[in-house]
Amino acid sequence: MTRKELIQQIREKQSFLCVGLDTDLNKIPKSLKNIVKKEYEEEEYTFGMLLEFNTRIIDATAPYCVAYKPNLAFYEAYGMEGIAAFEGTIEYLKENYPHHFIIADAKRGDIGNTSAMYAKTFFEEYDIDALTVAPYMGEDSVTPFLGYDGKWVVLLALTSNKGSQDFQLMADANGERLFEKVLKKSQQWGNQDRSTFGRSASAENSLACVLSIAYYYAKNDYVMHRELTTGKGFADIVLIPRKNVDSPAIVLELKVNKDADTAISQILRKNYPVKVREYSDRLLLVGINYDRDTKQHTCRIVKP
Repeated sequence: MTRKELIQQIREKQSFLCVGLDTDLNKIPKSLKNIVKKEYEEEEYTFGMLLEFNTRIIDATAPYCVAYKPNLAFYEAYGMEGIAAFEGTIEYLKENYPHHFIIADAKRGDIGNTSAMYAKTFFEEYDIDALTVAPYMGEDSVTPFLGYDGKWVVLLALTSNKGSQDFQLMADANGERLFEKVLKKSQQWGNQDRSTFGRSASAENSLACVLSIAYYYAKNDYVMHRELTTGKGFADIVLIPRKNVDSPAIVLELKVNKDADTAISQILRKNYPVKVREYSDRLLLVGINYDRDTKQHTCRIVKP
């Protein structure tokens, strides 16, 4: 699938939703287990459970999502039956929902010739649209995946697990974190038609990092300032369009356990937009709040 085709699907459905297929036999409803016992031989029970659950999830969510992401660990754990269920899921998607983007969440990455075999497996044998790849072994571990037209590489950039702080968020003397260095360097390997980045915002301390990753996509259009002195305080993030770029300036304020309206009110009360007053006719104010209890983000965008 090309970038143009993927964007077309997003626009038609007004959705960025990607459905994960991390199918755990221990969590499958008893009602489905009873159906599978009747319809499959005993030696095919695991295969049937995984496949039947997946196809039902796919049928229920296909109208609302643009992508599916089966996690290989949940299939490899069950040996040949699990792999067969993974293959059956891909076949079902291709036959019934050919316009959906398929990401194999395998997090592969090794020395060059090994990565080449991984690429061959997923892009030729399975004909998957995209594959998650771990980039920390460097360029020669990633480039074998980038040689396939119409195929995508999703580079692991930032994770939300507690251990991510052990390495990914380590900063150098200039304040640049390790994951940011990886992002900058990997920009030289591929292009926007073949690579993107995996990231998570399930913890509040990851939100600013996610916005930083988003900036890397827009770096040709914007200059990003964090904790910018402006008005009566410090704006969390300000994005200023580069010269000759007809895009709005953006002022972002981040909150925790409050609400997005409070963030917008602070932007206005402390006059953060004064620093970008020349963009008054094309300015967006963005307030984002993270609720630690619900683990949900809310966002409000205002055009003053």
